[in-house]
Amino acid sequence: MAPVRQIVILLEPAAPPKPAAGQPCNGCGVCCAAEPCPLGQLLSRRRQGRCRALQWQAQAAVYRCGLLDEPRRWLPWLPSVLARALVRRWIAAGRGCDCSLEASAG
Repeated sequence: MAPVRQIVILLEPAAPPKPAAGQPCNGCGVCCAAEPCPLGQLLSRRRQGRCRALQWQAQAAVYRCGLLDEPRRWLPWLPSVLARALVRRWIAAGRGCDCSLEASAG
């Protein structure tokens, strides 16, 4: 049996708990804090660790993808409408949680 891989990620205490796989995204931030999606890897220039585009929204107490919220900041060469559509597809927005990590409070 393979050993369980453990990583430590730091999240805002007010962030919602990670939903079960397949449940709607609730902005917990676990997936993007652990490792960037393929587009986030390109923009963050890293394969592990927090995506640079992950943004904490204190008023709503959720994490959001900066590529969706501020596409001109991250993809200035694309019109915002096109950038959002492409990013939604690339990150599978609206498809449900696909993060296999199990989160626990430290």
